[in-house]
Amino acid sequence: MKLMNTCRKYGAKLAVVTAAPLALAAQAYAAVPSEVTEALTGAKADTLSVGGIVLGIIVGIFALMLLRRVLK
Repeated sequence: MKLMNTCRKYGAKLAVVTAAPLALAAQAYAAVPSEVTEALTGAKADTLSVGGIVLGIIVGIFALMLLRRVLK
């Protein structure tokens, strides 16, 4: 019981002291080489095109399923 009372008394202060360095930490931004940026841009374009194709296939399958239901 004594431990619980101590935790209640000092718990909030301990949490603030523990979280303060994390809140005040600064992020480091490193320079990314241009080759990496170009590769990521190309990968993004490839991903979008593949995603569009997959979405088109899913829509086509759904349309065929609806058409089959209507024709029955």
